[in-house]
This record gives sequence, C-alpha cells and structure tokens, in this order.
Amino acid sequence: MMASGGLVVSVLSVCPTTLLLWVLAGATACLLLKGVMRLGGGDSHPPSYPPLPCLPSLPLLGSLLSLMGDQPPHLRFTELGHRYGPLYALYLGPHYTVVVNTYQHAREVLLQRGKEFAGRPKMLTTELLTRGGKDIAFSDYSPLWKTHRRLVHNSFTLFGEGTTKLQSIGEAEGASRGQAIDPDPPLMRAVTNVVCTLVFSSTYQSGDPELTTVMEYNDGIVQTIARGGLVDIFPWLRFLPNQTLTTLTECIAIRDQLLSKKLEEHKVSLISGEPRDLLDALLQGQTRIKHNQGSGVRGQGSGAEQEEEGISDDHVLMTAAEAFGAGVETTSTTLLWVLAFLLHHPQVQERVQKELDEVVGCGRSPDVSDRTHLPYLDSVINEVMRIRPVSPILIPHTALTHSSIGGHSICKGSRVLVNMWAIHHDPEHWDQPEDFRPERFLDDKGQRFTPSCFMPFGAGPRVCVGESLARLELFLFVSGLLQRFSFSPAPGVPLPDLEGRLGVVLQPLKYTLTRGEGKRDGSMQCILVIQCFKCTCP
Repeated sequence: MMASGGLVVSVLSVCPTTLLLWVLAGATACLLLKGVMRLGGGDSHPPSYPPLPCLPSLPLLGSLLSLMGDQPPHLRFTELGHRYGPLYALYLGPHYTVVVNTYQHAREVLLQRGKEFAGRPKMLTTELLTRGGKDIAFSDYSPLWKTHRRLVHNSFTLFGEGTTKLQSIGEAEGASRGQAIDPDPPLMRAVTNVVCTLVFSSTYQSGDPELTTVMEYNDGIVQTIARGGLVDIFPWLRFLPNQTLTTLTECIAIRDQLLSKKLEEHKVSLISGEPRDLLDALLQGQTRIKHNQGSGVRGQGSGAEQEEEGISDDHVLMTAAEAFGAGVETTSTTLLWVLAFLLHHPQVQERVQKELDEVVGCGRSPDVSDRTHLPYLDSVINEVMRIRPVSPILIPHTALTHSSIGGHSICKGSRVLVNMWAIHHDPEHWDQPEDFRPERFLDDKGQRFTPSCFMPFGAGPRVCVGESLARLELFLFVSGLLQRFSFSPAPGVPLPDLEGRLGVVLQPLKYTLTRGEGKRDGSMQCILVIQCFKCTCP
C-alpha cells in the first residue's frame, strides 16, 4: 500500500495538462511504433488467416466506436454477428479480439483446443483484485495454476466430506404475509452467510457488524469492477485521477484485512483430520504440497516451475476471496432471476411445488439426496441459467500458442470472447429461445436432459471450479424457498422487468413480491436452508 500511495503522490504532483499530454503522447508513440514495425515486416503473422471479418478500427481507440450505444455488450456482439457472421474480430483498444457467437466455435475454443486457449489476459483491475493472479479464475494457465486448481478442487471435495449438519441461515426481515418486499437484501445476506460458513465457519445473525463488512466490501468491489473496464483496455489511464480505482483499492484492503485475520486464526487452530471449512482444507493441502516438494515428490502434471514456487498464503487468501466474489454475486443474482420468472409464470411455480410435495412433503427440509428425484425443479434452474446467464460473456481467454477457430488461424496472444448469451439464444439449438420453457431440460420420460450447448459455467480446462458447489447451493435454496412459500407479484405493481442490467453480472432490475396466503406460510420468517455437503466436482 505504501508503494501505491507513493506512485499516486508522484503522479498528482505533475501538472494535469502536462500529465495528460505525456500519456497521450506516449500512447500515440507506442501505436505508431507498432504500426511502423508492421509495415516494415516486424510482425510477419496476421492476427488471423484467412482473415476474419473485422469491425472498423481507429488508432488508439480500436473498434470501440462500433460498440457504442445503449445495448449491453452481449446483445451488441449478438447483433454484430448477424452482420459480420458468427465468428468475427475487433480491436479493444490495441488488443486483437475474436468474438465467438456459436456453440460450434465455442466448443473448439473451450474443449477441442481448450489448453491452447486457456490463457487469461492481464488486466489492471483483476491484477489488483487477485494480487497479481493468485486466484483461479483470472490467473494465467501454468503448472502452478494447475496445482492450485487441483488443490481447490480437492478442497471442495474434502471440507464437506462426512458432514450432514444443516445450517438455518437468513430471514426475510419479518415481512408480514401480503406485504411487498424487495427480495434482493435478504437473499444477498443469506448467500453471503452461506459462503462465510463454507469458507471460514462463521455464521452470522442479521445485522452482525462483520457480516455487514463482508457485504459492503464485496458490493464495493463488484460495483467498481463494473465501472473499471476502460482502464483494463488502456492501462495507462491509471496514471490519471481515478476514483473508481481508489475505491476498488480501499475495498480490497478491507477484504484482505478480514480474510488475513481469519487465515491467521485458522493457522493457530489447524489440526490434522477432517477440515472444518475451505480455509482448513486449503491450508492442509498447502502443507501437503510443501512436504511433497521438500521430499522431491512431484504432483501429477507438475514441472520445474512448481518446485521453485508453491502455493503461498496469497494463493489461499485469493481463493477465499474468489469464493465471495464469484459465489455470492452469481448465486444471489440467479435466485433473483428464478423468483422473477416464477412471478411471470405462476403455473411453473405450482408444478415445482407439486413435485416437492410428492417427493419431500412438509415434514422435513429438502436435502442433496432429493435432487435426483426433483427433475422439474432442476430444469427450472437450468432454464433460468440459459435464458438469463449471469455471465453472458465468459471471462476472456487468450491464445497461448498459434491455433485456429473455424478454419481461421489465430495468432498467439489473441484474445477470445465467448458470447454465452448468443449461444444460449441460438435458434439453431433452442426452439423459440426467448420463451421460458423448463421442459427443454427434460426428456420424453420427464427425466433430466442437458443439451451439450448448455454451458453456463463454461467448459474445458477453464470450467468454473465451483460448478458442482454452485449447482447444489442453488438447488437447496430454491427447493427450501418453494417448499415453504408461494410468491406472487406485489398488488398494483408491474411484473418484474426481464431485460436485466449488465454490471459484473447480468442482474434483474429491482422488483418487489409478496408471500401469498396458504399452507406454505405457517412461519413469519423465511428460513433458507443450506447443507454442508460433499462436492463431487467433475
């Protein structure tokens, strides 16, 4: 933090006009030099061959002018695909970027050539967020990353093994029957509490100062990341006054202070045997890896790099931080979309509740073992994730070597954006894709059916490491809610807007609902039940 502060002071001591001229001159000089090198044969490889259709591009700005407008990026990319074809290129500033709009090409990038496109671009905000790529999602592909990912995968499996305790978490703030409530705050609190329980075994009552701190820093990070896109395209903008980066740095500092405290507490109390939570499992795995390295034992797929640097405390901290950044926002947003679509389709809600009544009844809470017997409920969750993917564009990939997509050669270093919105709304694979139809995910016998083009968590080497955990968490939340309550629109209020708003994730606009009268409303509190379970990730 001291080094960063010194840099800020030194930058602010320069006359703003001089600083702006220096930055623009430096950026222009770099672009001119790059152009001269291309003209002089310095770059003998075109970005793609045969050439891909490419959006118009200007020096410095790239294709950004072609992307301006009211449409969010996923819809703009989809529309441009109708004009330029399903696979096209553009320049995000100086960065050559390929946009993938179809399952056929996404399968090449994610699965068939998954390792060739498993890289991640370095971006200023994510470098700050992850201490230079010490997490899983944004870290570049390497032997160390594979070791780290394997540790996290095994930790998700180990920390829940053998436990069957139920945690009653969250409340709907004492809302009376028929009273309109905004479901966002109680759901966000409940999901945050679940993640706190799974990561460091802390369960909070509503209003607890530490829970409030977690929610505030997490929301601050989410909001600032959503506004910080331009500095990731033009990193030199960080030298200009930037309140977004300042706020992001402050939120990260609060996050790291809290998580470092939890980590030190776990180090002191760590014992061998069954881990209590994710931090325990990560620390045990870290110790095991260090022991293996010290004794000359190499893990599967390890290399010389792995001997030189192992899993540090920063890796453990950033994994815990990622559980909040990825787990809280995506899960709570998906739950909001589920409720929004159920308000629009009450017959779907009734069918889910009928299935729950037949399989689970009212005498106990749903648990993980019920999932195989509740295919329609699962299909509702899948259809929500299809029609409103919280990540409509996957995290950017980078070509680690010269490769190809759709017969076009792609140069090493090219960025690739997979437009999951376009794939999940492609009429070639989905009949009437704009219609909400959970039956898409059921076969003729009413059992689960998952089309290969359904990839809400990505696929291949970069598939979300927490996919199984997230799916089971969603199942337990949705089943627990709909077993106990019926939801209906607030009187005199329009149904939720289903267009959504894109920030870090695709969120529904604010809406209200009521808990209807009936046998499902015997309690004045909305108890959300989550189970610590064994995660069997693929």
